[in-house]
Amino acid sequence: MNTPSRRTVLLATGATALSLTATGCGSSPKNASSDAADPKQGGRLRAAFAGGGSNETLDPHLANLFVDAARAKALFDKLADYGSDLAAVPRLAESWEPNAALDTWTVKLRKAAFHDGRPVTAEDVLYSYRRIADPKRAFRAKASLEPVDLTASRAVDAATVEFRLKRPYAEFPNVLAAFGAYIVPEDADAFTEPVGSGPFAFVSFKPGSSLLVRRNPDYWEGAPHLDELEFLIANEESARVSALLGGQAEYAHELNPATARTHEGKGKVGIIRLRNSAMQGFVMKTDRPPFDDKRVRQAFLLIADRKELVDGALSGAGEIGNDLFGKDCQYYPAGLPQRTQDLEKARALLREAGAENLKVTLDTSPVAAGFLEAAGIFKEQAAKAGVTVEVKVGNKDTYWKDILDGGTFASYRSGAMPIESHLSQRLLTKSTTNATHWKQADFDDLYTQAQATRDLAARTALYERMQRRLHEEGGFLIWGFADWLVATAPTVRGVAEDAPANTLDWARFDRVWLA
Repeated sequence: MNTPSRRTVLLATGATALSLTATGCGSSPKNASSDAADPKQGGRLRAAFAGGGSNETLDPHLANLFVDAARAKALFDKLADYGSDLAAVPRLAESWEPNAALDTWTVKLRKAAFHDGRPVTAEDVLYSYRRIADPKRAFRAKASLEPVDLTASRAVDAATVEFRLKRPYAEFPNVLAAFGAYIVPEDADAFTEPVGSGPFAFVSFKPGSSLLVRRNPDYWEGAPHLDELEFLIANEESARVSALLGGQAEYAHELNPATARTHEGKGKVGIIRLRNSAMQGFVMKTDRPPFDDKRVRQAFLLIADRKELVDGALSGAGEIGNDLFGKDCQYYPAGLPQRTQDLEKARALLREAGAENLKVTLDTSPVAAGFLEAAGIFKEQAAKAGVTVEVKVGNKDTYWKDILDGGTFASYRSGAMPIESHLSQRLLTKSTTNATHWKQADFDDLYTQAQATRDLAARTALYERMQRRLHEEGGFLIWGFADWLVATAPTVRGVAEDAPANTLDWARFDRVWLA
């Protein structure tokens, strides 16, 4: 019998409270490295990440890599962030409230200050969002802000922002929590010595090498335990592990499963598994042969042996998927039956579609861990159903652009995001990253209806209808969810275990201490 995870419990108990109105709250993550003693104050923690070279910047709106996001989280704040179930939870926003039509949202700010002592105000929020939305800039959060009419939005007073939207949007809090949507001081545009409102304040920065920050004693959520935090750049995994083992770092981000197995349980380092941090799968183009026939898509969904893929491509560091995004997250339809391999039924569907002895090309690349291994495993699985899969390895530098509109079948991965964001960004007719080319007017209508639905239960039912449709005939073959692996020195305490990458409690170094 399976015991429900904490993420599942949060889904069941926490969805209502933060659906449309929100009040200030904090999360209390399960700690993989905590002990019974009270947190200690002081010391410097050194965290090793892969970096971006000499062109690195501390502009939080340009955050793209994991190290960018972790540094931005240390120095800045967002109005909201994602909890472990990917529902938005308040940060600089103390509360949010929609009007009856869901096209105007009033956000109240908590009392917080920038590192130079200036209060965080509504004008800072509007400046930050308008900067992100600048059409001349290439800021990642720009797409998330698309529903907001920033010209009509206004500061009601110093602590209140009224956001006017272009259409009803029940999931507007996802905008506040969007990746890279950090609040900076009004008129800030140079970030060589950034001033934020985060738990740490800037000391020094060497692009491609290190960032040193110090504790902010006046942080609105309480001062960090650490005196100092230093981000070190070590692009190779072996270099990050060597720094940890050699005493040059206390935290190493992003280990592969084989490395984690080598060191786990031996006392020299602690291994922390951040569950469900990355969706793993394949995409089928639903607008071109052979996948324009839903029977072929259904056959491929039945060909996959998900456990074999997780064990082989992820070295077991993950769990099986069920062809839907966002396992254990808010709005995920956990009641759908788990799809399993059924080669006989797959062959029957292919015969019915006139696709016996089918040959397809599977585009893949070393752009992400496990892609090449998964492609090889699926090729062998497909052969058992009479399908010939030719694996084509593409250029990792252009892979994502190449597969967006090219080819018919490709390896795919995604980090954690709300299910609503996945639907809106990847599965609507006008979605800019619609890799499956799923373009269904009635599906679009359901999404629009959901965004105009205030009642949580009714909105959840609409999301379930959409996801049942995708589970039955969509173009995503989602075979697994990968754990993200980090390693710490034995002295490190307070690292959150239940925190998928890019959620609130991931890289929360203000909660960490040294024993």
